[in-house]
Amino acid sequence: MDDELNITYITLSGYVEVNKYRYVYFLIMFTIYILIICFNSTIVYLIVIHKNLHEPMYIFIAALLLNCVLYSTTIYPKLLIDFISEKQIISYSACIFQFFIFYFLGSTEFLLLSAMAYDRYVSICKPLQYPTIMTKNTIVVFLVLGWLIPACHIAVPAIVSAKTKLCNFTLKGIFCNNSIYRLQCVRSSLITTYGVIALLDLVIFPMLFIIFTYTKILIISYRSCKEVRKKAAETCLPHLLVLISFSFLSAYDVSVARVESNFSKTARLIMTLQIVLYHPLFNPLIYGLKMKEISKHLKRLFCPAKIN
Repeated sequence: MDDELNITYITLSGYVEVNKYRYVYFLIMFTIYILIICFNSTIVYLIVIHKNLHEPMYIFIAALLLNCVLYSTTIYPKLLIDFISEKQIISYSACIFQFFIFYFLGSTEFLLLSAMAYDRYVSICKPLQYPTIMTKNTIVVFLVLGWLIPACHIAVPAIVSAKTKLCNFTLKGIFCNNSIYRLQCVRSSLITTYGVIALLDLVIFPMLFIIFTYTKILIISYRSCKEVRKKAAETCLPHLLVLISFSFLSAYDVSVARVESNFSKTARLIMTLQIVLYHPLFNPLIYGLKMKEISKHLKRLFCPAKIN
């Protein structure tokens, strides 16, 4: 539907009736959003101010947690507005922008996890070469490519979708993911083909690389002494837990947008919220509790009296 300024608006139909408890839902979601910002920012702050955390592994963790904050900010402000609004609508241009940022940052997470896997592989399997391989320049290149490659990939379907004619103005969801393709009169073959390429480049290949590197680490660790096995477990387990968590959520996002289901609106809302609710809180908790050096600094920050 268009107004006098010729702006196309999309209705978000994924919400349940929240009129009676809208402010309760708003308060819950606002609290979660604040916790996400605080948890992730605290660990990033600790990594920045403590010199012993200025190592490649911790720099990548900081980048990953910063990415989580940006990822959540793509969704939560609009969610909060929708919970207290009579109608849940969004302009199509804003929807395309949200789609772009959502998948751009989501893909970046896989590439950052790949960089972290490579860092652990070099550290454990090639410890003598580690200082010469993981230099500052190498880290900068990994970080730049980690954000640049997804941005270039996702820009193509976003631009094509922005110029495509719409025949439907109701989106079955609470934010703009790849369900926007169902709004289009004709599904573009370019988007379909490019979507497969992007899925391979941004998800499948990075996951295969991560599996390969951790398999190599597992083999080397098994053949090595107890100290090497302990180091591998302490530093690799958190990354694997984060990867598994995000992979399941990503698989759900892809499947729910492309496969019609008979889920009730309430069930669909709850399942969709998992994508933006658990994972951004899961990351800082895993790294804060499982990474020994980060955990130590957290204890000093919040319980200084108990630290000698």
